[in-house]
Amino acid sequence: MDKLQQYFIRIRKLLDITFFRVLFFLVLGAVLYAAMFSNVKPEKVDLSLFSVAEKTIRSPGTVEDKKSTENKRKDALDQVQDVYALKKEYTQNRVDLITSIFQSAIEVDDEVKDEMKKQEAAATDEQPAVSEPSVEEKVTRLKGKLTPNVTKDLSDQVFSALVQAGHDELSIAKDLTVTAINNVMTKRISADDVENAKKRVEEELKFSTLNDNLRLAAIELGRYAVIQNEFYDPVATEELRQQAAESVEPVKILQGQIIVEEGELINQDIYRQLKLVGLINNEESFKPYIGLMVLIGIILSAIYYYFYQMKIAPDKRQTYLLLYGMIFTLSIFILKIISMLQVYNYSWMGYLFPAAMGGMLIKILIDEKLAILMAIIFAVCGSILFNEGVTGSLNFSVGIYILFSALAGILFLTNQNQRSKILQAGSFAAIVNLLTILALMYLPNGQFTGLEYGYYFITALISGIGSAVLTIGLLPFFEASFGILSTMRLIELSNPNHPLLRKILMEAPGTYHHSVMVANLSESACEAIGANGLLARVGSYYHDIGKTKRPNFFIENQIHHDNPHDRLPPEKSAQIIIAHVIDGSNILRKYHMPKEIIDIAEQHHGTTLLKFFYHKANQNGEEIKEGEFRYPGPKAQTKESAVVGIADSVEAAVRSLSQPTPELIESLVKKIVSDRLQDGQLNECDITMKEIEIVSHTLCETLKGIFHSRIEYPEMNKKVKQA
Repeated sequence: MDKLQQYFIRIRKLLDITFFRVLFFLVLGAVLYAAMFSNVKPEKVDLSLFSVAEKTIRSPGTVEDKKSTENKRKDALDQVQDVYALKKEYTQNRVDLITSIFQSAIEVDDEVKDEMKKQEAAATDEQPAVSEPSVEEKVTRLKGKLTPNVTKDLSDQVFSALVQAGHDELSIAKDLTVTAINNVMTKRISADDVENAKKRVEEELKFSTLNDNLRLAAIELGRYAVIQNEFYDPVATEELRQQAAESVEPVKILQGQIIVEEGELINQDIYRQLKLVGLINNEESFKPYIGLMVLIGIILSAIYYYFYQMKIAPDKRQTYLLLYGMIFTLSIFILKIISMLQVYNYSWMGYLFPAAMGGMLIKILIDEKLAILMAIIFAVCGSILFNEGVTGSLNFSVGIYILFSALAGILFLTNQNQRSKILQAGSFAAIVNLLTILALMYLPNGQFTGLEYGYYFITALISGIGSAVLTIGLLPFFEASFGILSTMRLIELSNPNHPLLRKILMEAPGTYHHSVMVANLSESACEAIGANGLLARVGSYYHDIGKTKRPNFFIENQIHHDNPHDRLPPEKSAQIIIAHVIDGSNILRKYHMPKEIIDIAEQHHGTTLLKFFYHKANQNGEEIKEGEFRYPGPKAQTKESAVVGIADSVEAAVRSLSQPTPELIESLVKKIVSDRLQDGQLNECDITMKEIEIVSHTLCETLKGIFHSRIEYPEMNKKVKQA
C-alpha cells in the first residue's frame, strides 16, 4: 500500500512539473507573439486606381511579377523566326538524275553505232546493210531506259535533241547542265524562289556553245532539275523557341524597389504591382503570422532543449525556468517599449536597448551557455521589433548590434569578480557597441553628419553602461526572490568584514581559525571532483557559527580556560555539542543567509555519533541510547556538504596530533572517510566512490603542505636551552 501511494505521489509530481512547463512555455510564447505581432503584420495602403500617391511606396518584399514575365516571354517568342533547313542531298539527287538522262542518251548512241557496225560487217550483195534507226525509234529506245515520271515530265523535243546529238556533244552538254544545276542548288531555294532559280540555270546555259536543239534540251533539263531545297524545320524551330523562353529572366519587384513616387498617378500597372506585393489586398494574408509562430516555436524548442539536458535537480530546474522567464519577459518588455519610439523616425533608437543586461543576469544567476542562447534569441527578436522604416521584415543592423553587445557583456563578465566588475563589463560592452555601430555605418558607405555620429555613439554608451546599472540593480531582487546563490553573492559572503564572520572572529577565534582551515581543505577537494569549490569555502566559513553561542565548550576556544565538560555528565556535554548545529542554522536563518549555506551548516555532521561522550557514558555503567549521542542531521545531501563534513573531521583530528607525519595524516584521513562510509553518512548524496578517493587524496596533499616539517634553527634551540 505504501509503495502504491508513493507511486501515485510521484505521478502527481510529474504531472505538476509537466503542467508547469507547458504553462511556462505557453506564456513565454504568448509574450513573444504579442510583442512581435504588430511588426510582422502586412502593411496596407489606402489607395485607389487613378489616384495620386501621397508618399513614395516601396515594395516590402521580393515578388515575381508573373504577368510582366509572361509578356516578356511572349515578346521573346514572337521574335523567334522559323527555322528552314537546307537539304543538301537534294542537289546531289537532281545532279544524279540529269547525269543518268544524259548517260542513257549516250548509251543509246553507242548502241546504235554498234548495231550499224555489225550490220555493215554482215552485209552482202544479196542483203545490203540496214539503214540507221529513225529519230523516233531512238527516242523510244531512250525513254525505255528512263522512268515513266521522267518521260512524262520532259517534252519529246528534249529526247529528240538528245538522240540526235553525238557522243561528245552529249558529254559536253551533260557537264554544262550538271555544273549549272549544282551552282544554283547549292544555294537555298525556298518555295517562292524556285522559279527564279530555274531562270538562273537557264541564264547559265543560254550562252553555251551547244547547237540550238541541244542547248534548248539542256535548258529544259536544267529547269526540270531545279527544285525547292529549303524546308521548314519544326523541331529546330521549337528548340529555338524553347531556348528563347528559357533565356527570359523572371521579372521581379525587388525588396525596397520604388513602386510609385510621391505625387505620381497610380495607373493600372502600378495598381497591379501594389496589389501583387500585398499592399492592396482585400484578403488578409496569414503567412507572416504563421512564419512568426514557426520562429517562436524554434526559439521555445531551443530553450526547452537546453533546460531538458541540464543535469540539476527538478526543483532547481523549475526555479531556473521561472527565473529565466522573468528576465526574458522583462527584456522583451524593454525591447518593445523602445521599439514603439520608432514612430519618431529616429534611426538610432534601436541601439538604445540595454542588450547586455539579460545576458549578464542569466550568466550570473544561471549559466553562461544559456546567456549566449538568450543573446542570439534577442538578436532575432530585436531585428523584427526594429523593422520600422526598413525594407523587409528584419533589421539586420540592429540584430547584429544586439548580438555583439550581449556577447560582449557575457564574455567580459568573469565568474570570480565582485559586483563592481559588472560595471567594467558594461563599459567593455559600450566600447564594443561603439565599434559595432561604426562598422555598420561604414560598411554601406553611408554619409552621416557629425550630429548623427554623436547620437549613435551616445546611444551605444547608454546601452552598455545602462546594461551594467540595470544588472547591478536587479541582481539583488532576483537573488532574494529566488534564493539564488550566485558567484557574486558568495564572494560577498566571504568578505571578512561580514557581521557573522566578525562575530566568529571576536567571540570564538579558535573556531574562526578552524573554519578557515576547513575552507582551504574543502575548496581544493571540491574543485578536484568538479563540485562548487567557492560554495564549499564560504559554507566552511559559516558551518560552525553555532559555536559562538557557547564558545568555551569547544576545545579550539579553550586556550586559557579549563574544559567545562570535565564537570558535566556526558549526556549534557553531548547535548551542548550537538546544539551548535541547531544554533548555527537558527543564526544563519536570522541573518537571511542563502539556503545552501544553511544546508552545509546543518548537514556537515550528518547523524554521526559523538564517540568520546558516548564511550564516556558507557564507562559510567549507565543504560544509554545511542541516538541521544548522534547529531540530528540530516545527512549530507550534496557533494559540497559531504566534503565540508569530511574536511571538518579531518582538520580537527590532524590538529590534535602532536607530531603529524605524512603517513599518519594519510592513515587518519582514510580512517575518517571509512567511518563515514560505514556509518552511511554519504548515502544520500550523489558523490561516487571514485570522487571520495579523489577527495581523500586531495585532503592528504593539502594537509601535508600545511603540516610540513620545519627547520630547527640553532640560535632558537640555544635560547630554549638557556631558558
